[in-house]
Amino acid sequence: MVESSYYRAPILGRKGNSPSKLTFHKTIGHVDQASIVNAIKNVLGHEFIDCGYRLMTAYLKRDGYLINHKKLYRIMKEEGMLKLGDRIKRSGSGRKFVKFRKVSTTRPFECLEMDIKMVWVPGAGKNAYLLSIIDVHTRRVLKDYFSFSIKQDKVIAFLSEVFMDYRYPESVVIRSDNGSQFIARSVREYLGLIGVAQEFTHVATPEENAHIEAYHGILKKEVFQRIDYRTFGEIERILKRYVTFYNNERLHGLLGRITPMEKWNTDKHLILMEKLTA
Repeated sequence: MVESSYYRAPILGRKGNSPSKLTFHKTIGHVDQASIVNAIKNVLGHEFIDCGYRLMTAYLKRDGYLINHKKLYRIMKEEGMLKLGDRIKRSGSGRKFVKFRKVSTTRPFECLEMDIKMVWVPGAGKNAYLLSIIDVHTRRVLKDYFSFSIKQDKVIAFLSEVFMDYRYPESVVIRSDNGSQFIARSVREYLGLIGVAQEFTHVATPEENAHIEAYHGILKKEVFQRIDYRTFGEIERILKRYVTFYNNERLHGLLGRITPMEKWNTDKHLILMEKLTA
């Protein structure tokens, strides 16, 4: 943004006007800058609002403040509120977003992706949810969980089972979208405790979580659109059979027309990892 010359430093001995410290409110009259800052924080404290200074100006005007976007820009800049990371803390804050859209891996368990897919259950007349996690390097589906409800405690238990099964490397990254179960503080704290890094895709960019999205797309094409099922139990049994088929028999073009388990067994020597239950 180009700064206005109205408040510039003195030039040729002429001093510009000092910025106003007060702002008029239609109901309570003039208020100071601290009141404006609190009003901004109240707006940003809303569960779904995350906006810049121009839209913030509109919110404040609706609340009765007579303020223009240039003044609000100055206030937010002075208070360090222009950057997303400087805004008021709320649930899900402090998230690390992905730096690179495409994942490049050199070994198994370097990057994992997880996602939740809705599955319609005709017999129940409602959706169930499938939580899956995939190893990006080998495309192996490490684990899935099928339920009518998946909350943050179930995600923690699910991840605990994944990581308890293996002596995994020190540097592991899990990617996911910004679903409420994944951004939950308890989930992030759990992963931090076991030394697993977590990163989130940007909004409306499923390509940043491409491997798990592709797997769920394959499920839709090869299972849900081809097989007639009615009940939750039927789908659960089909999914168990399909994961075994996908990992051990289905040839994957991007792996060189081998199966995920063949890729896993070929490359697992690259890390000191073994299945603890073996």
